[in-house]
Amino acid sequence: MNNSGASPVDTGRRSVAPGLWLAAGVSVLAWGAERVLVQWVGRAVLEAIVLAIVIGTVMRAVAVRTPARAARIEPGAAVASGLLLECSIVLLGAGSDLRALAAAGPSILVGVIGIVVLTLGFGTMVGRWFGLPRSHALLVAVGNAICGNSAISAAAPVVGARREEVASAIAFTAVLGVLVILGLPSLIPLLGLSDHQYGVVAGLTVYAVPQVIAAAYPVSLMAGQTAMLVKLMRVVLLGPVVLVLSLTEHRAARVNWWRVVPWYIIGFAVTSALRTLGVIPASAGDAVREVARLLTVMAMAGLGLAVDLAAVRRVGARVGATVVLTLALMLGLSLALVRGLQIP
Repeated sequence: MNNSGASPVDTGRRSVAPGLWLAAGVSVLAWGAERVLVQWVGRAVLEAIVLAIVIGTVMRAVAVRTPARAARIEPGAAVASGLLLECSIVLLGAGSDLRALAAAGPSILVGVIGIVVLTLGFGTMVGRWFGLPRSHALLVAVGNAICGNSAISAAAPVVGARREEVASAIAFTAVLGVLVILGLPSLIPLLGLSDHQYGVVAGLTVYAVPQVIAAAYPVSLMAGQTAMLVKLMRVVLLGPVVLVLSLTEHRAARVNWWRVVPWYIIGFAVTSALRTLGVIPASAGDAVREVARLLTVMAMAGLGLAVDLAAVRRVGARVGATVVLTLALMLGLSLALVRGLQIP
C-alpha cells in the first residue's frame, strides 16, 4: 500500500505545488537516465521506475536537508506517492489478465494465507525476543506480513500502539524498501527463476504496493502482473487479520474499516476482472498501461523524496533486526512455495 507515510489529502494549508514540481523534475531526470543507459549498455539496466526512487532519495538527502525545506516539499511528494500512485494502480489493472495467476490454481492462495500467518507469528515472536513491547512487535509483524503503512495504521488502534511505535514501525521500511527493489531482481539469474516465479516471490515478500510495482514491472509485464495479483491476495487479508487482532487483544478500539481495503485495491480488482473478461480489450489495456507507467514514475519520484535516511538511525537496531529477519523468512517461504507448487 501507500508507503509515503502521509495522506495525499492531509496537507493542511500548505501548497502541494513545490513537491509536485520537484517530483516531476525527478521523473524527467529518471526518464533521461534510462535513455542514457539504453544508449550506453544497449538496454535499461535500471528502468525509470527504479531510477526515480533512487534519484528522489538522493535529492532528499542532498538538497532537502533542513526541516523547513522538507516541510515545503512533503505535501506535494505525498500527493505524488499517494493519489497519483493509487490512480496508476487502478490503471495497471486494465492491463492485467487474472488468468495468468489462476493457472496456478487455488493452491497459491492457500500458500499466501499460510505465509502471512507464519510471518505474523514469527515477526511478533522475534520482536518480543529483541525486547519490543507486544504492541510494537505486532505492528512490525502486520506491516511486513500484509501491506505496509496502511496495515500498521489499521492495526495500531486495535493493539493499543503508541504514536512513537507507529512512527518507528513505518520509518525503517522506506530505506529497506529501496534496497529490496534494487537487490531482489538479482535472484532471477542466481536461482534460475522464471518471470512468473519471480512475480510470485516479489508479491509475497516486498513490503508495500509501490515497492512491488518498482521491483516487478521493470523485470517484465508477466512479473509485474503476477506480483500485483499476489500482493492483492495479501492486502485483502488485512480485514480478517484486524478482526482477529481486535478479538484476541480484547479491545473495542474504533477502526476505520474503509481503510482496511483501500479504494485503489478494489479498483485494481475491478479493472483486472474487466480485462480478463474481455470487456477491456487488449489494445486498450496496453495504452492504459503506458499512461499508468508515466504516473508510476512520478509516484516513485515522490516516494523517493519522502525517504528520510536520517530516520533509520532513529528507528533503533531492534526494530531494524525484526524487519530484516521477518523479510528473510518471507523470502525463504516464498521460494519454497514456487518450487513446491512447481510454478512455471
